[in-house]
Amino acid sequence: MTKRSEAKYKIDRRMGQNIWGRPKSPVNRREYGPGQHGQRRKGKLSDFGVQLRAKQKLKGYYANISERQFHGIYVEAGRMKGDTGENLIGLLERRLDTVVYRSKFVATMFAARQFINHGHVKVNGRRVNISSYKLKVGDLVEVKESSKQLTVVLEASQLGERDVPDFLEVDHSKMTAKFARIPALSDVPFAVQMEPHLIVEFYSR
Repeated sequence: MTKRSEAKYKIDRRMGQNIWGRPKSPVNRREYGPGQHGQRRKGKLSDFGVQLRAKQKLKGYYANISERQFHGIYVEAGRMKGDTGENLIGLLERRLDTVVYRSKFVATMFAARQFINHGHVKVNGRRVNISSYKLKVGDLVEVKESSKQLTVVLEASQLGERDVPDFLEVDHSKMTAKFARIPALSDVPFAVQMEPHLIVEFYSR
């Protein structure tokens, strides 16, 4: 397990928000930041600080992807027609690990990355083990036949803490998910408010 995966609760604490809406989040008990001086670190953020916080929150939400990878997605979003912030969310939601998580095949975004890396997922009938794989509209994602009875899969599909969004057509009896359309920001069921326009401002400095 990577260091980033082990640090998922630290992301919640650092942001002071339960960004995935999980019942186990430490923020539910302690809303102040981690570390010895966490309770005293509540100073007013500058404009740069607000923008940086928005970037860290969104980056952390998507399994804390690396800065290099995240900036690459932002650059791609900027080249596309339309609003860069909306495009950024659309690209992040097209990632295979995001779709596996949204489809409730696994319990967390971090587990989705590991699940894909271990070869449990197929796209259009072919095994794909790259979590950043970019899906197209109409692509069919499925859990490999031999992996459908894994405890992590069965437990995740029963989770009541989140619902499958309507831009995915999921069949839990077959463990398949069709990527029906690219979502807008308003379609994505974030547990906390995300502010992609602040990320655009951050990178435009």
